Amino acid sequence: MYRKLSQVYPSRPSRDGDGVKINRIAGVSMHRMLDPFLMVDEINSDTATDYMGGFPEHPHRGFETITYMKAGRMRHRDHMGNEGVIGPGDVQWMTAGHGVIHSEMPEQEQGLMHGFQIWLNLPARGKYKPAAYRDIRSAEVAYCRDDVGNEVRLIAGEMNVGDTTLNGCLPAMATRPLLADVSVATDAEFILDVGGYERVLVFVYAGDSTELKTRQLGVYGTGDKLTLRAGEQGFEALVLAGEALREPIAQYGPFVMNQPEEIEQAIRDFQEGRLVTQRAPGRTHL
Repeated sequence: MYRKLSQVYPSRPSRDGDGVKINRIAGVSMHRMLDPFLMVDEINSDTATDYMGGFPEHPHRGFETITYMKAGRMRHRDHMGNEGVIGPGDVQWMTAGHGVIHSEMPEQEQGLMHGFQIWLNLPARGKYKPAAYRDIRSAEVAYCRDDVGNEVRLIAGEMNVGDTTLNGCLPAMATRPLLADVSVATDAEFILDVGGYERVLVFVYAGDSTELKTRQLGVYGTGDKLTLRAGEQGFEALVLAGEALREPIAQYGPFVMNQPEEIEQAIRDFQEGRLVTQRAPGRTHL
């Protein structure tokens, strides 16, 4: 019943956007293990030059992006006229579908910027659906704290913690994504019932667990309960799971499709102004 750690992967320093420093877990060699996720990026710096360039206007097609802020503020704008700011504890869940052109820029010139962007693949039948959004404010995120100080914030999916059942506030999706932010207290054990997913991913972003160090991603195999144990300093981690798509993946930068010819079409559509299906202001919600 209890899941066991089977693999460990370190994140790698990288840059994206206009020179933004990130730590990244991604790549073709990781697709099968991450499925249905494609990438986990973390920004974590209190040096403004590491993040001030932001992510100027760029396109997406064929997948979903989940932006989760821990500290700092980011402003989103897109081709449909949508605009908004997410701050600590907030989430923006965006389905690119057929196509989105958007930007994500820091809403600050100093201080700590800490957040994550996670790419979640769409099944072949959903890659051309209309773009859609769900802004989730911190107060909407399901929360639970136990008697020893362990905490979980559940953004998507369902999770049982002791006698408490938490439910994310997103509607049902093809990949049944689970996304939780977990904090384990010093010298404590935290047992989470995460359901029957084939595998569960744990990305430690602060402190160390007894099995994973900071900025390592652990893959936990089959079972229904996940046991997380902390050492002398406690730790914080993202817990992710989903239904694997097991479909071919063709990726070129911001486009994720199933076949190379679909990537070529996406590039042509972007170059010729056909990537997006709507340019008038409007917002479709998840």
